[in-house]
Amino acid sequence: SSNGKAAKLAAEEPGVAAIASDMAAELYDLDFLAKNVEDSPDNTTRFLIIGSEVVPASGEDKTSIMVSVKDKPGALYHVLEPFQRHGVNMNRLESRPSNSSTWAYVFYIDFDGHFDDENVQAVIKDISPDAVDIKHLGSYPVGVL
Repeated sequence: SSNGKAAKLAAEEPGVAAIASDMAAELYDLDFLAKNVEDSPDNTTRFLIIGSEVVPASGEDKTSIMVSVKDKPGALYHVLEPFQRHGVNMNRLESRPSNSSTWAYVFYIDFDGHFDDENVQAVIKDISPDAVDIKHLGSYPVGVL
């Protein structure tokens, strides 16, 4: 469930190793087998809580959606342009190949705001005609880094 829990388990169970912080190694008196194992020094870890309950707006939220688009010129532009027009700040955009067909892609988008916010609903409405599918993955309070 977390790097810290993995470090604790490594301290308690013989033959178990963990990828964890220097602080966790010190806390649990662990020996280092290797340091700086990340692919990139700027790596960060995101932890998600998956649930079935809708989280109400907190006033400082982020939302994650998944958008499948039709394979046509300008498809990604038509997904992104409404964010600018409605003043919604995108934080992350990732693409993954779709399982449905060759050369089709699914876009994962994180942005500021709650799914129920008026400007977010306007973005979703404007994306809909060009999307095969839009899935709301969740809205959640902004985490503290």
